[in-house]
Amino acid sequence: MTIEEYNKAVDLYADNLYRFILKSCKKDAMAQDVVQDAFEKLWIKLENVEGSKAKSYLFTTAYHTMLDIFKKEKRMTEMDASGEDKHSHSEQYTDVSEVLQDALSKLSDIQRSVLLLRDYEGYSYEEIGEVTGLSDSQVKVYIYRARLTMKNYLVKMENII
Repeated sequence: MTIEEYNKAVDLYADNLYRFILKSCKKDAMAQDVVQDAFEKLWIKLENVEGSKAKSYLFTTAYHTMLDIFKKEKRMTEMDASGEDKHSHSEQYTDVSEVLQDALSKLSDIQRSVLLLRDYEGYSYEEIGEVTGLSDSQVKVYIYRARLTMKNYLVKMENII
Protein backbone atom coordinates (compact mmCIF):
# COMPACT_ATOMS: atom_id res chain seq x y z
CA MET A 1 0.00 0.00 0.00
CA THR A 2 1.28 3.44 -0.86
CA ILE A 3 0.93 6.60 1.18
CA GLU A 4 -1.57 7.92 -1.38
CA GLU A 5 -3.69 4.77 -0.97
CA TYR A 6 -3.49 5.17 2.81
CA ASN A 7 -4.68 8.79 2.58
CA LYS A 8 -7.49 7.70 0.27
CA ALA A 9 -8.48 5.00 2.79
CA VAL A 10 -8.64 7.64 5.53
CA ASP A 11 -10.92 9.79 3.37
CA LEU A 12 -13.14 6.89 2.30
CA TYR A 13 -13.49 4.81 5.45
CA ALA A 14 -12.90 6.98 8.53
CA ASP A 15 -16.51 8.17 8.88
CA ASN A 16 -18.06 4.74 8.29
CA LEU A 17 -15.62 3.10 10.68
CA TYR A 18 -16.32 5.71 13.35
CA ARG A 19 -20.11 5.31 12.96
CA PHE A 20 -19.85 1.53 13.22
CA ILE A 21 -17.73 1.63 16.37
CA LEU A 22 -19.82 4.42 17.94
CA LYS A 23 -23.05 2.47 17.36
CA SER A 24 -21.45 -0.59 18.93
CA CYS A 25 -19.86 1.00 21.99
CA LYS A 26 -21.99 4.17 22.43
CA LYS A 27 -18.99 6.12 23.76
CA ASP A 28 -17.64 8.92 21.60
CA ALA A 29 -14.15 8.98 23.13
CA MET A 30 -13.80 5.21 22.88
CA ALA A 31 -14.96 5.21 19.26
CA GLN A 32 -12.42 7.91 18.38
CA ASP A 33 -9.64 5.97 20.12
CA VAL A 34 -10.54 2.71 18.37
CA VAL A 35 -10.65 4.36 14.94
CA GLN A 36 -7.36 6.12 15.56
CA ASP A 37 -5.81 2.85 16.74
CA ALA A 38 -7.03 1.04 13.62
CA PHE A 39 -5.49 3.65 11.32
CA GLU A 40 -2.29 3.59 13.36
CA LYS A 41 -2.05 -0.19 12.96
CA LEU A 42 -2.67 0.18 9.23
CA TRP A 43 0.11 2.75 9.04
CA ILE A 44 2.51 0.41 10.83
CA LYS A 45 1.62 -2.44 8.45
CA LEU A 46 1.47 -0.18 5.40
CA GLU A 47 3.85 -2.31 3.34
CA ASN A 48 2.05 -5.58 4.19
CA VAL A 49 -1.54 -4.53 3.37
CA GLU A 50 -2.82 -4.23 -0.19
CA GLY A 51 -4.69 -1.04 -1.03
CA SER A 52 -7.76 -3.03 -2.07
CA LYS A 53 -7.86 -4.75 1.35
CA ALA A 54 -7.62 -1.57 3.43
CA LYS A 55 -11.35 -1.42 4.21
CA SER A 56 -11.46 -5.00 5.42
CA TYR A 57 -8.26 -4.55 7.42
CA LEU A 58 -9.53 -1.38 9.11
CA PHE A 59 -12.92 -2.80 10.07
CA THR A 60 -11.41 -6.06 11.28
CA THR A 61 -8.77 -4.28 13.33
CA ALA A 62 -11.25 -1.82 14.82
CA TYR A 63 -13.73 -4.59 15.60
CA HIS A 64 -11.14 -6.67 17.45
CA THR A 65 -9.77 -3.63 19.27
CA MET A 66 -13.29 -2.77 20.42
CA LEU A 67 -13.82 -6.33 21.67
CA ASP A 68 -10.54 -6.18 23.59
CA ILE A 69 -11.68 -2.97 25.28
CA PHE A 70 -15.05 -4.56 26.15
CA LYS A 71 -13.26 -7.53 27.72
CA LYS A 72 -10.99 -5.25 29.69
CA GLU A 73 -13.94 -3.16 30.92
CA LYS A 74 -15.84 -6.31 31.86
CA ARG A 75 -12.96 -7.50 34.02
CA MET A 76 -12.73 -4.08 35.63
CA THR A 77 -16.49 -4.06 36.28
CA GLU A 78 -16.39 -7.53 37.81
CA MET A 79 -13.64 -6.38 40.14
CA ASP A 80 -15.74 -3.36 41.10
CA ALA A 81 -18.79 -5.27 42.37
CA SER A 82 -20.46 -2.39 44.16
CA GLY A 83 -23.93 -3.88 44.29
CA GLU A 84 -25.58 -0.96 42.53
CA ASP A 85 -27.76 -1.74 39.56
CA LYS A 86 -26.46 0.85 37.13
CA HIS A 87 -28.50 -0.48 34.23
CA SER A 88 -31.97 -0.23 35.70
CA HIS A 89 -34.23 2.67 34.95
CA SER A 90 -37.82 3.65 35.39
CA GLU A 91 -38.11 6.30 32.70
CA GLN A 92 -40.54 5.91 29.86
CA TYR A 93 -39.44 6.29 26.25
CA THR A 94 -41.04 8.58 23.77
CA ASP A 95 -38.22 8.80 21.25
CA VAL A 96 -37.93 5.98 18.72
CA SER A 97 -34.14 6.27 18.54
CA GLU A 98 -33.91 5.77 22.31
CA VAL A 99 -36.08 2.67 22.07
CA LEU A 100 -33.91 1.30 19.25
CA GLN A 101 -30.72 2.04 21.19
CA ASP A 102 -32.13 0.26 24.21
CA ALA A 103 -33.09 -2.71 22.03
CA LEU A 104 -29.59 -2.78 20.53
CA SER A 105 -28.10 -2.79 24.01
CA LYS A 106 -29.95 -6.04 24.73
CA LEU A 107 -27.96 -7.84 22.02
CA SER A 108 -24.65 -9.57 22.58
CA ASP A 109 -21.56 -7.81 21.24
CA ILE A 110 -21.27 -10.09 18.23
CA GLN A 111 -24.98 -9.87 17.37
CA ARG A 112 -24.93 -6.08 17.63
CA SER A 113 -21.81 -5.87 15.48
CA VAL A 114 -23.04 -8.09 12.65
CA LEU A 115 -26.47 -6.45 12.68
CA LEU A 116 -24.99 -2.95 12.49
CA LEU A 117 -22.58 -3.97 9.74
CA ARG A 118 -25.40 -5.52 7.69
CA ASP A 119 -28.35 -3.19 8.27
CA TYR A 120 -26.66 0.11 9.15
CA GLU A 121 -23.48 0.00 7.05
CA GLY A 122 -24.83 -2.22 4.24
CA TYR A 123 -22.05 -4.80 4.14
CA SER A 124 -22.48 -8.17 2.46
CA TYR A 125 -22.37 -11.41 4.43
CA GLU A 126 -18.92 -12.13 2.99
CA GLU A 127 -17.57 -8.73 4.06
CA ILE A 128 -19.01 -9.16 7.55
CA GLY A 129 -17.38 -12.58 7.70
CA GLU A 130 -14.01 -11.02 6.80
CA VAL A 131 -14.38 -8.36 9.49
CA THR A 132 -15.54 -10.66 12.28
CA GLY A 133 -13.77 -13.86 11.32
CA LEU A 134 -17.06 -15.76 11.05
CA SER A 135 -18.31 -17.98 8.24
CA ASP A 136 -21.18 -16.79 6.04
CA SER A 137 -23.59 -19.17 7.75
CA GLN A 138 -22.53 -17.99 11.22
CA VAL A 139 -23.05 -14.39 10.12
CA LYS A 140 -26.54 -15.21 8.86
CA VAL A 141 -27.42 -17.00 12.10
CA TYR A 142 -26.20 -14.11 14.27
CA ILE A 143 -28.11 -11.60 12.14
CA TYR A 144 -31.27 -13.70 12.29
CA ARG A 145 -31.04 -14.08 16.07
CA ALA A 146 -30.29 -10.39 16.53
CA ARG A 147 -33.29 -9.38 14.43
CA LEU A 148 -35.49 -11.83 16.31
CA THR A 149 -34.35 -10.43 19.66
CA MET A 150 -34.94 -6.88 18.44
CA LYS A 151 -38.40 -7.82 17.15
CA ASN A 152 -39.38 -9.49 20.41
CA TYR A 153 -38.17 -6.49 22.37
CA LEU A 154 -39.85 -3.91 20.16
CA VAL A 155 -43.29 -5.57 20.08
CA LYS A 156 -43.65 -5.39 23.87
CA MET A 157 -45.79 -2.41 24.68
CA GLU A 158 -44.06 -1.65 28.01
CA ASN A 159 -40.76 -1.12 26.16
CA ILE A 160 -42.28 1.46 23.82
CA ILE A 161 -44.57 3.41 26.11
